[in-house]
Amino acid sequence: MAILNFAPPGAREALIAAAQERILITDGAFGTEIQNWKLGEGDYAGTLALGHDQKGNNDILALTRPEVPESIHRAYFAAGADIAETNTFSANRISQADYGAESLVRAINHESAGMARRIADEFAAQDGRRRFVAGAIGPTNKTLSLSPDVNDPGYREIDFDQLKDVYREQADALIEGGADFILIETVFDTLNAKSAIMAAQEAADAFGRDVPIMLSMTLTDLSGRNLSGHTVEAFWHAVRHARPVTIGLNCSFGAEQLRPHVKVLSDTCDTLIMIYPNAGLPNELGQYDEAPATTAALVGEWAEQGQVNILGGCCGSTPAHIKAIAGAVASLKPRAIPVPPVRTRLAGLEPFSMA
Repeated sequence: MAILNFAPPGAREALIAAAQERILITDGAFGTEIQNWKLGEGDYAGTLALGHDQKGNNDILALTRPEVPESIHRAYFAAGADIAETNTFSANRISQADYGAESLVRAINHESAGMARRIADEFAAQDGRRRFVAGAIGPTNKTLSLSPDVNDPGYREIDFDQLKDVYREQADALIEGGADFILIETVFDTLNAKSAIMAAQEAADAFGRDVPIMLSMTLTDLSGRNLSGHTVEAFWHAVRHARPVTIGLNCSFGAEQLRPHVKVLSDTCDTLIMIYPNAGLPNELGQYDEAPATTAALVGEWAEQGQVNILGGCCGSTPAHIKAIAGAVASLKPRAIPVPPVRTRLAGLEPFSMA
């Protein structure tokens, strides 16, 4: 039985209050930071005997080389981050099946959340400023909206309830470990996001706690749609009922390409806006070359225009990027949350509003 290590109460109210005072900072990339350690199979597998190679299974490092994710969390907090995202992007039964590690899903999530909680509380104790832990839930490689078989458009590899159960296992362990929020990120399929939302809500209800949801969509092309075809505004209409404490965008592109879509969210959504783009676009070798000062200047434009509440980085970003972003927006006012008129708001692939 996992030891319960619940987060302090009142995370929703504390985050909103802090975001009224200043632009908050979330952390940056984990995968590219882990790559810098040049780890081998033995580092990933440790003493585990799973019958599969573990190299590249970043999530399992919470069990086999915890000093690696721990050092990354510390570097981001030292750079100015207010929020730590757990190293659990692929810590679900579907993704861990590639490594034969399905049985370790609960342990990975619990340990990852507990690690982030402990370090967040250490930094908070130093200066009295609350740090938060967002339990990260990635998208898996299954989609509820699209068929993987071009000859059978009605076929699905998984159904809604099966995917919800996958997410529920992860959400339970993240909450047990001490996460303040459940971050459903890199959303490429809106229906997948809905199953994760239901799982997170059921988990919070089971523990009798308010565990706010954070949602972050990823775009698949510059027109501003995810893989299931929804625009950013249609996505908001589809998930607003979950009362997410933040909504936003991550991954996909660099800050320059996200500019028009950030404005749409800022103008539309009556909750906090959290954006964490890649450090530009990858070069021909798949590496990210955008300098911290460049990223900070680009996201700083959104802040100057009052469009964001929380900023950070995704693929290719480093503690240096987070430090530069924190410095660039330190004196800028956070976005004021709008109060939209009461309307019926529906979503197909496009948004639809009815007065």
